[in-house]
Amino acid sequence: MTRWTAIASIMLVLAFTVACGEDEDSELVIMTHDSFDISETIIDEFETDNDATVVIQKAGDAGEALVRAILEKNNPSADLLYGIDNTYLERALEQEIFDEYRSDLLDQVPDEFEFDSSGHVTPIDYGYVNLNYDIDFLTESGLTAPETLEELTGSDWYESLVVENPATSSPGLAFLISTIAYFGEDDDYDYLDFWADMKANGVLVKDGWSDAYYTDFTMYGGDRPLVVSYATSPAAEFLFSEEPIESPPTGNILIDNATFTQIEGIGILKGTNSKTLAKKFIDFALGTRFQEDFPDKMFVYPVNENAATPDSFKFAEVPSQPVGISAEEIGEKREQWIQAWTDVVLR
Repeated sequence: MTRWTAIASIMLVLAFTVACGEDEDSELVIMTHDSFDISETIIDEFETDNDATVVIQKAGDAGEALVRAILEKNNPSADLLYGIDNTYLERALEQEIFDEYRSDLLDQVPDEFEFDSSGHVTPIDYGYVNLNYDIDFLTESGLTAPETLEELTGSDWYESLVVENPATSSPGLAFLISTIAYFGEDDDYDYLDFWADMKANGVLVKDGWSDAYYTDFTMYGGDRPLVVSYATSPAAEFLFSEEPIESPPTGNILIDNATFTQIEGIGILKGTNSKTLAKKFIDFALGTRFQEDFPDKMFVYPVNENAATPDSFKFAEVPSQPVGISAEEIGEKREQWIQAWTDVVLR
């Protein structure tokens, strides 16, 4: 083989490799939790701009999606995992399922929402987990919404609260973490003492948010006027009301150091065949076009400081002093906290 023949052969191999790379990049599979919702026009725009096909692969709740991604480690069925939040971040990082990527658009995201300093998971949205209450029910019962967590253990609130199981529910875990931040772990009266009192006061535990909110909450025919939900839930109730209303039928209980900031992000799964396209999608998801589309569908806030929120978000209150526990501490103690809670509340 002559020198020029060898060079030509190498060039053909390189051209074939590049062509294959382009073929691989033509489809992007995004694994998400079941609550993911974005307009088809937004996805169509990305597909057109990048000559690509986007496949949304829903995999249950955020915890279930993460477990699936871990089981598929280094041989993923998807290219991106969306929905990793600050309660599950450390578990994902420990399993090393993500490639590192830092988008230039992170310059438009406030530091408080950049929850992964390692650069593997990019923040996309955030929300606040707190207590919601049925306004009419409390008014008719002559009750005023509680202003402290301690009040929930009193007789006025016997069998009044439905919560989600922290072992199976993201808001349930967020609320458990809130009680830990509020009461502490080893104080004279700590979070386990509070939960023991809540059990004695008839707290109801359900596996997931949908069941708790749409089955047991009095707004939907249940018998519990208090529910663990989101600060944006009243905005959702206002927007989706069947009849025109001036204000939501539900209210927020925003207790200092007892309202959890839940940040969700997206990461590139190791082993993807569409890494370049995955990076482009992360950039796209941080842009204002994408960021302004999902708030009135998923009822979470955009992390891009330049993105606007819908008018209904005037009913989505922001806590003045949310919980200050880091993703690192949550990662270290999450399983310990859940087990301790389970032993007290469910046994």
